[in-house]
Amino acid sequence: MTSPRLIKGGIVQVDPTSGLTLRVVALQYNPDQLSRTLQVQASGGDGGGQSQALRLKGAAVETLKLDAEIDATDRLEFPDQNSTAVEAGLHPQIAAVELLVQPAADALQANDALARRGILEVLPLQAPLTLFVWGRNRVVPVRITDLTVTEEAFDAHLNPIRARVSLGMRVLSVDDLGFDHRGGTLFLGYLRSREQMASRAGSVALSALGLDVI
Repeated sequence: MTSPRLIKGGIVQVDPTSGLTLRVVALQYNPDQLSRTLQVQASGGDGGGQSQALRLKGAAVETLKLDAEIDATDRLEFPDQNSTAVEAGLHPQIAAVELLVQPAADALQANDALARRGILEVLPLQAPLTLFVWGRNRVVPVRITDLTVTEEAFDAHLNPIRARVSLGMRVLSVDDLGFDHRGGTLFLGYLRSREQMASRAGSVALSALGLDVI
């Protein structure tokens, strides 16, 4: 019997205008745990008054956290087929993750050149649209809010060969991106997929809660 193909989670960066895929970072091993927090955006807060008590001013703010492991040990067992791992360990994989939160060096220099020429308003550098992909039902635009890399083992040249990456992400909704933005469209698709999943859960009778009527 053929084993089902394992789908990996990961991060994709795309050009927000053209939709061109710029970078794909797949997790070597899917983490055992994904933590999600949804913060409700209630209208008016605690002092909104009775007329606002049941109103929502926007989509809930969702944050995601996960810990992923990367390991070069298996590749080092076959050095002839894995020269990069032998020469640099996990440095390339770690660098690919770090570049998700770093502007390009050329872009930094270009902004510095503009500032030196006396340009009064130098716009902050725009990052690509970042998507968190966790299966077909979860493709969401995110901003990576924090990244921690813990290097846990090293080879003789001090290249890391085992590491743990902790990622914190905030889902970007139409409130952040707008309805016309490619990421806003992806968020709406994600929200609709959650609505469809919820409809499959069905509803139980009031009697299951010990009630006849409300």
